Amino acid sequence: MDKMDKKLTRIGVLTSGGDSPGMNAAIRAVVRTSISLGIEPVGIRRGYHGLISGDMFPMTASDVNGVASMGGTMLYTARSKEFMTEEGLKRAADNCKFMGIGGLVAIGGDGTFRGALALSQYGVSVVGVPATIDNDIACTSYTIGYDTACNTAIECIDKLRDTMQSHERCSVVEVMGHKAGHLALYVGIAASATAILVPEKKIDFQKDLIDRIREGRLRGRTNFTIIVAEGAASGAEIGKRLQEETGIDTRVTVLGHVQRGGSPLVRDRVIASELGYLAVKVLAAGKTNRVICVKDGQYIDMDIQEALAMKKGLDEGQYALLEALLAGA
Repeated sequence: MDKMDKKLTRIGVLTSGGDSPGMNAAIRAVVRTSISLGIEPVGIRRGYHGLISGDMFPMTASDVNGVASMGGTMLYTARSKEFMTEEGLKRAADNCKFMGIGGLVAIGGDGTFRGALALSQYGVSVVGVPATIDNDIACTSYTIGYDTACNTAIECIDKLRDTMQSHERCSVVEVMGHKAGHLALYVGIAASATAILVPEKKIDFQKDLIDRIREGRLRGRTNFTIIVAEGAASGAEIGKRLQEETGIDTRVTVLGHVQRGGSPLVRDRVIASELGYLAVKVLAAGKTNRVICVKDGQYIDMDIQEALAMKKGLDEGQYALLEALLAGA
């Protein structure tokens, strides 16, 4: 298939999949770094859908003034079934060629990277930037938005604990994490949860929840917090069963998409800026099919196919910590 011109004059940037706090900081870094290298940045609205429909515009340094402190994504995000077809991919690639976009920075998760890899087969140089509050991309130890989402969740849980303590209740909090429990585990440790349910680990409901709550009551505890990742179980069903089997007044709170919103914290702003900066540098160096990763505190780029082949399990060190903290809780 035809290759794009070797001289890179324009770089496109898009966000795809679920939004996460810090995406705007990454966009800012892509735009400003491109300009500093004499490359014109092009913003693509609504992810791959916008790439197919031609919903794109030249970006200037002033377009990204102040956006690093904003949650969500200024470029919007959308899913595109058409992009999954050969016709859609070809149309997206043709639009890149028509607009002179020789390189594309795709900010998002695994699905975003798979889309970028497919597009590269049509001659577009691509680099992925990991951004998801689930922190479930195996090639990197950190994804944009994770820290902010965890802090949003813990702020809500701390407030719930105040009222649960006042009424001597059990609080079941369902957090995001459809296929991965990283967020639930991290938040649960910080919240001193009585139990944490994650997709990666099977639990014994009687032993790990009912017995633990009863033993806690015998030791004088009057309120309990259960953290449930949405992919592990239904918070509503867990709450109903707990109340039926323990007799403790139980309330269920589903945090939902509130975890994706809000102003990104410092860590997410800085890491997003580093990742966006390096994505442009990698494209400018003539590389393609790469993902920018955080490994052992360092920023590296990795082959996108190698990155997608990797699997990420729970941090066993964190899980061991959880088990120790739950002893006698």
